[in-house]
Formats: sequence, C-alpha cells, structure tokens
Amino acid sequence: MLKDYGLDVQRLFLEMMLEDATSYVRVQNIYNPQNFDRSLRPAAEVIKEHSDKHKTMPDRMQISATTGVKLAPVPDLNEGHFDWFMGEFEAFTRRQELERAILKSADLLEKGEFEPVEKLIKDAVQISLTKDMGTDYFADPKARIEKYFNSGGQVSTGWPQLDRLLYGGFSRGELNIFAGGSGSGKSLVMMNIALNWLQQGLSGVYITLELSEELTSLRTDAMLTNMSTKDIRKDIDTTELKVKLVAKKSGNYQVKGLPAQSNINDIRAYLKEYQIQTGKKVDFVMIDYLDLLMPVSAKVSPNDLFVKDKYVSEELRNLAKELAVLMVTASQLNRSAVEEIEFDHSHISGGISKINTADNVFGIFTSRAMKERGKYQIQCMKSRSSTGVGQKIDLEYNIETMRITDEGGDEGTGYNKPQSSIMDSIKARSQVKPAEGDASTPPWERAKPREDFDLETPKVTADVQSAKLKQLLGQIKQS
Repeated sequence: MLKDYGLDVQRLFLEMMLEDATSYVRVQNIYNPQNFDRSLRPAAEVIKEHSDKHKTMPDRMQISATTGVKLAPVPDLNEGHFDWFMGEFEAFTRRQELERAILKSADLLEKGEFEPVEKLIKDAVQISLTKDMGTDYFADPKARIEKYFNSGGQVSTGWPQLDRLLYGGFSRGELNIFAGGSGSGKSLVMMNIALNWLQQGLSGVYITLELSEELTSLRTDAMLTNMSTKDIRKDIDTTELKVKLVAKKSGNYQVKGLPAQSNINDIRAYLKEYQIQTGKKVDFVMIDYLDLLMPVSAKVSPNDLFVKDKYVSEELRNLAKELAVLMVTASQLNRSAVEEIEFDHSHISGGISKINTADNVFGIFTSRAMKERGKYQIQCMKSRSSTGVGQKIDLEYNIETMRITDEGGDEGTGYNKPQSSIMDSIKARSQVKPAEGDASTPPWERAKPREDFDLETPKVTADVQSAKLKQLLGQIKQS
C-alpha cells in the first residue's frame, strides 16, 4: 500500500473511475468527496451528485466546464490496474476518515464529551469495501445448516418447555428480553437461567445495575444449595461446602455491580478486562437490567424512554454479535400491564423500540397468590427464530429457595415434577394393579347382597356386645 496519497494519486483515482464506471460503483459505499484534496473536491462532488441523480457518470467536459478541474483519460487499463485501484482506494479512504475522526475527537475531548470519541474512531477503522459475497444458498445446504446449529448456537435454557417453544433455546449473538412489572421476579428469572447454563458447563458474567453483588450472589446460593436464605444464615459452613462441590462441575461465574446510568462501553471495557486478567472465556452475559443503561451513540434525555431504549437495545445486540455471546436482559412493564393477564407490545415501558430490536421478548406473569402456590408463567411476546408468539409456559417456583424449574418437563429426560403437598405425594404413590396372573382388567359387576339381606325390605342388624347397652335397652322396654 502507498504511504502517501498526494494530489497526483487522488487525481488518478478520479480518472480511473471516469474511465470505468464499474469501479466507481464498487467503491460507492465508502466514497466521500470530503476525503479528496481541496483542489479536487469540486470534481469529486460533481461525480457523486451526477451519478446519484442520473445513474451514470458525468463526462470529463462537464466536470471541466462546471469546476475547472481537468481530468485526463487513462487508456489501456486491465484487470490488474483495477485490483490496484480497489486496494489503494480502500486504504486511502480509511486513512482520510481516521485522520478526520482524530481531529474531531480532539475538539470533543476539549469539551469533555468522551463517549462519542470511541464510535468515531471505530467507524473510521472499520471502513472497508464489500468483499464478503454472503451465502450461496444452493451450494452446500448441509454445511450451511450445520454451521447455524453448531456455531450460531441454540443453547438450552434449562427449561424444556421454553426450549421447545424456541426450537432448541437461545442463540449466540441475539438479544433476549424478559419483561415484567415491579416485583415480578425479572432478576430471579435471569439468575435461574444463568444457573442452568453454569450447570451445563458454560461460563458467564452477571452484571447488576440494581441489586448489590452480595445479594445477587446470596440468591444464587439459595437456588444452588436448595436452602432458604434463612437456613443459609444459620449454616454458612454447609452452604460453602455445597457451593464448592457444585463449582467443580460448573462453568466460571462472575457477578459485577455497575452504577445505574452506565453504558455499553462500561460493560465492554469490564468484559475485556475480566478476560485479560483471568484468561477465562465468556459464554453468556446477563444484564440486570436494560432500562437502567444509557446509550453511547447519541445524547438522549433519560426521560425520553422510547429513543433511549432504542439506542441501548441496538448497542446491546451489537455487543452480543461482536462477542458472540448469549445475551439476556430485562425490562419493565408499564402501569397499564398491572391488571392484565395477557401482555402485548403496548405494555412494554418505553414503547415498541426495544421490541423491534430484540430477537426474543417474554412477559413474566405472576402474582403473590401464584408465588405462594409455586407458579410462574412466561408469555412469548416476540420471537424471530420460532412461531411461539402468543404461547405460554408454566414453571414451578420454590418460594423458599427461589429456584424456578420446568413444571411440564420433557418426556424421556428423567425430570420429576416436585410434589406440592403430602396428599399429592400419596396420590402419586397410590396405584391400582390388576390381580396377579390376570393380564386384563376384569369387567365391572354389580355388587351382590349377602344371603340374609333382602333388597326389597332391607333390615338393619347389629350385634350388641356391651352389657351396659343391653341394660339401657331393657329399661326403655319396661317404661
């Protein structure tokens, strides 16, 4: 690549584009007249305006007449010349855009505006021509399908009913949102899914912007050890032993508290630092929760929820794709959803902007009575990967340990539904079996009376054994 893109090289770029319109079309996505020298900029602007308006390249005479810039023809060009042009023009554009971004960043830094700087630099560095031609649909169907399921992922949520609804589970690089009202258990749902993934051997980070790291960890202790927080306080040594035993068979898990109004850059920086310091991979990221984050790409008032959540959800999804991780977060339902038992998009706090961006959105429906009965309901409000929209699943909730399990289970998985009471346990164990040696159930027959029993005039007979009772009867007869 050239080190110096002087006036002569820039002029040659314009002359080659005029010589072969296809070359201009191939670089059109990164073409910016502002990158050219000030003396050539008018000609570069005419090329862009004319091609956008008339869908053809201007003539050299037109450019000379309107701008005074004379561009010469370039004869005898071949494929090798155009390959050189493509590579050098990409490098020239990236260099010019980066230089402009650095100069603009200096002004922003003087004003104390730090957040847009990273985006400016990142956008300039990532400038490139479109070289990836995508997927040839008919070329290798088997490899294409295997690539999606093996690399993209469907990772089981640990709840078979939800997995069936999503055709296998969550995928890496997607944004998944659980929406619920205040106190509905958004954090508990996320903690339970995180625990399910840990027990599958995945490693992850739970970022909390609301609860403390200690409380978040204590709730996970209860779920993991099957002990209530009250019992944990009484027997910390047993809790420690159980947690350490499970840790040997689980993935790595880090709980990090960040202040409310943090942004995606704070999360990205933390994840990068965590991986550098520990050398551990990150398979999933739980963010508790979306509504408490602020965007990086635009200055938005915290009161403008629609715009704020739009940018935040887009940045979260981009982060999930960038890191190729499972991304789960939560969002608040608005006040109109308090009395509802069926959720729709209008019940999401801040409007539909975050739903449009998310890949899967679920509503959490529960109440105090449902929690006391050990019930949780998840409603699918949006899904890009399945047809589960509008479907509901019922989950089992242990009010003492806060563990959420799959009530329905999955046939053949060995899942046993917890017994809700002693009577249920008795019913589950009570079975009526046919007599030994009889493979079929005998037909029903009407009961026959004893020989001394008359169906027409039934009599009541009793065998009185008590002497005192006989004496009382004798006194009644005499009187």
